[in-house]
Amino acid sequence: MCPEKVDRIDVFLLAENRLLREALAKVLDKKNDIRVVAAVAFDDQVAERAKQLSPRILLLDSTVVVSIGLDVLRSLRSAVLDGDVVLIGMDNDKETFLRCVRAGVRGYVLKEASANEVAAAIRGVAYDGAVCPPNLCTALFEQVANSSFQAYRGKAQLGLTRREQQLVRMISQDLSNKEIANQLNLSEQTVKNHVHSMLRKLGASDRLSAVEVCRIEGIVA
Repeated sequence: MCPEKVDRIDVFLLAENRLLREALAKVLDKKNDIRVVAAVAFDDQVAERAKQLSPRILLLDSTVVVSIGLDVLRSLRSAVLDGDVVLIGMDNDKETFLRCVRAGVRGYVLKEASANEVAAAIRGVAYDGAVCPPNLCTALFEQVANSSFQAYRGKAQLGLTRREQQLVRMISQDLSNKEIANQLNLSEQTVKNHVHSMLRKLGASDRLSAVEVCRIEGIVA
C-alpha cells in the first residue's frame, strides 16, 4: 500500500548565521510536511530569488531584521505576493512586535523557541493563522482597542451630528452638494446648511480642509 502523499509547505529561509541556516534547514526538512526551498544570507538578489521560488512561507531570522530593518520584509512580501512572513529569534518587546505586525508579519517567534515551535509556527501561518506569544497577543488586542477608542473620542470631541458625519464621508468621495442632496433626498439648501454647520464646528475654511481634519481624527479613512 502506497503512503499517502503530503502537500509540503515551501519555506524560504533567510538568516545571516550560516550555522543557524544549515541546522534549521536540516531540522525542518525532516518534517514530512515542510520543505526548505532555499536557505540563504541576505544580498541584493534575495528578493528576486524568493520571487522565482514562490514559497508559501518567508522565514526570517531576527538578525536580518535588526541589521537591515523592516524594508527587507516589505521587499520580500512585494516579491512573493502569496507568501507570509514568520520571524524567528525575536525579542519579547511590545513595540518591536507591533511594528512587525504593521509591516505584515503573521508569525512572531521568540529567541528561546525550539525548532519544533518554529515548525508549528510555519504550519499555523501557512494555514491562514497567525502566531505570537500570549503576552504579545494581549498587546495587540490593547492596540486595537486603543485605536478604536481614539477614533470614538475624536468623533465625540468634534461634536458632529450623525448627519454631518455622513456628509463629510460623502464629501471625501468628491461628491458635490447637489449630488449629496440627490442621494439623501434633501434640498441642496439643506445640505449647504449642514456643511456650513460642519465647517464651523471643525474650524475649517472649506470642504477639503474639513475632510482632512476628520481624516486625522479617524472619522473618515
